[in-house]
Amino acid sequence: MKPEVLRGLVDLAYLASALIFVGGLKRLTKLRTARSGNLWTAAAMLLAVVATLAELGTIDYQWIAGGLLLGSVAGALLALGTKPQSALGPVALLAGFGGVASALVAVSAVVVAVVEPGLPGTVAQRIGLPGATGVVVASALALATWLGAMALLGGVVAFAKIQATAGKSIDVPARGIVNSVLLAAALAISVAFATVVDTPEAVTLALALLGAAGALLGAALVLPFGKKEMPAAIALLNGFSASAACVVGMTLDNAGLIAGGAMFAAASFVHATLLLDAMNRSVASVVFGSPSADAAGADAESRAYKDVRSCGVEEAAMVLEEAKSVVVVPGYGLAVAQAQNAARELSLQLEKRGIKVRYAVHPFSGRMPGHMNVLLSEADIPYEKLVELEAVNPAFGETDVAIVIGANDVVNPAAERDPESPLYGVPILQAYKARSVFVIKRSLRAGHEGVKNPLFEAENAMMIYGDAKKVLQSLTSELKGGGMSHAA
Repeated sequence: MKPEVLRGLVDLAYLASALIFVGGLKRLTKLRTARSGNLWTAAAMLLAVVATLAELGTIDYQWIAGGLLLGSVAGALLALGTKPQSALGPVALLAGFGGVASALVAVSAVVVAVVEPGLPGTVAQRIGLPGATGVVVASALALATWLGAMALLGGVVAFAKIQATAGKSIDVPARGIVNSVLLAAALAISVAFATVVDTPEAVTLALALLGAAGALLGAALVLPFGKKEMPAAIALLNGFSASAACVVGMTLDNAGLIAGGAMFAAASFVHATLLLDAMNRSVASVVFGSPSADAAGADAESRAYKDVRSCGVEEAAMVLEEAKSVVVVPGYGLAVAQAQNAARELSLQLEKRGIKVRYAVHPFSGRMPGHMNVLLSEADIPYEKLVELEAVNPAFGETDVAIVIGANDVVNPAAERDPESPLYGVPILQAYKARSVFVIKRSLRAGHEGVKNPLFEAENAMMIYGDAKKVLQSLTSELKGGGMSHAA
């Protein structure tokens, strides 16, 4: 086959791979299509690998076959030996392995161009590209090594925390200063690597220092995350791993790596940002250790809990689709978010499906007696759907789903179980008796009495972090977009 024809076919394959990646990432955003999204992205990667092998031309396929077999067996054993509650562990390791694979490609390029020949000259000069272009490419190779090491050790630490019985957050002393120093050191070494280092021994030392700086920063970034916050940490690691692949693609002029790495990196960093926002944290607070007062308070409260599960809106909507009875428990958080109309829209959507919806109203759900009654009446919720504490508590045991919106003390089981609790003896709404409980809150911060709520750790309870109004609107949108109604 003529070289120009092969080049055209390879470029076409890379373009097709990128388009399939886009479709796969889009499908990964929905729980109902996530499995097929995984298959799409796997197919895109396979196509990119085949195109790359075709572009390389003459290679030893024995090594390719051996690596494929070894990786497939290791991946299968890792997946089969993982319990559902620890499924994020292999994902963390895969992020690390992807990053270190890119780092190894970068290192191999440096070895071939600089170390093996043993000739004098800076890395930029030995790359064989003129002027500033050589400096940029050499710096990119150094950056890929650093990013790959960061993803690798970060992934290993995340895996260990997920596998641990209690993967608590571990704050690094002076975290902001430490991370800033490691970041500055990596950038300085990368520039020196490209423009100053001119012997094979110095090149090897620079790569080792870059790997160490990246690994330490990866560990320092992940350690402050608790077990329940691991999805955000893993999203960050995926972003670092994909960034390394993108950078290596630029140095090797590989369109597949550039497109796939850039798309996956962008998607991962956006995902991490959204997850951190849901926990009232920011990327800056994670990297530089400067959380806001709200975030610091939320972190302090989070440490009081050991086993809190959370879910997304789509998962909750799928549970609601199968329900026959739902009790909404409004609290002060609903008032703060002005979410009464959003609650009404959700209840209307549920009722269209033939689901019975009621509102459980505690006398002190707001900041004054009758607060919730007034808010719900403003949203034109029929008075007969508002059920007082004494009447609704016997019904919770037969309720499929209880949706607690910003309420805390009024649904705290400690009022019935813990004689030492300041709430003991106070009548509560017994939402904990429902088959499934979704608690919509911005964080795990305590209620007015400042005490822990065991409901958040109950086996039948799931937290949905976020603004009450936005979460309710998203639930309504999900119900409009999927599933069949009971009435049908």
